[in-house]
Amino acid sequence: MNRWLFNKSVVMAKAVLLMLSLLSAYVVQAQHAGHEQHSAMSLDTKGMTMNHNPDELPIGCAKINREYEFTVSAGVDFASEFPGTTFGYSQREFEVEPCSLVTITLDNKDQVRHQWMLHGLPRYLYPQGMFSLEAAGGETRTASFIVPSDKQTYLVHCDITQHMEKGMKAQLKVGGGSGDLWSIAGVSGGFKQPPINNLLAWLLIITMAITSFLCVVYWRGQD
Repeated sequence: MNRWLFNKSVVMAKAVLLMLSLLSAYVVQAQHAGHEQHSAMSLDTKGMTMNHNPDELPIGCAKINREYEFTVSAGVDFASEFPGTTFGYSQREFEVEPCSLVTITLDNKDQVRHQWMLHGLPRYLYPQGMFSLEAAGGETRTASFIVPSDKQTYLVHCDITQHMEKGMKAQLKVGGGSGDLWSIAGVSGGFKQPPINNLLAWLLIITMAITSFLCVVYWRGQD
């Protein structure tokens, strides 16, 4: 009887681990899919524009409340005053009113590509929830988007490999925002461990709990 119980526990453990592995792989793929599949994209030798939207209002916005224009330079020159960084933006924090039309001009001062990519916009209006400009070395790129009515802080960064990690990161606050994002040069401090609210973290906790339970069943079966 104990041997049967142990074998059944082993089979259950393998099945659970396989299921969690497949689910984890799906989550990771979904998190990165947004950087591979985009619609409404304009591409030429000078750069790329993604999800330009100068006129379609988000749900909750009856009209465009205000218009903003920002020219953002990008390059190594804007990282020199922040130790530990290599790349930077000339402006790392933006504040706008809800339901505003925001026009961004990205001026690339380097000879490598740079991006100004904003995350968290409503997906029904902006595929994958993002707006992005990419300018080739020495080029400029301009496009617009309309922010929703919610008070929110949005992540802005360069998605080129390691550029964000090396300092090319900013934030855009709508209606005063929902707090500061971590580790933005000249704006906020370093990383603070957030509460566990990530699906993968919960999967790890569940896996550990199941493993502990099966170990207890096994050892009891040996008595």
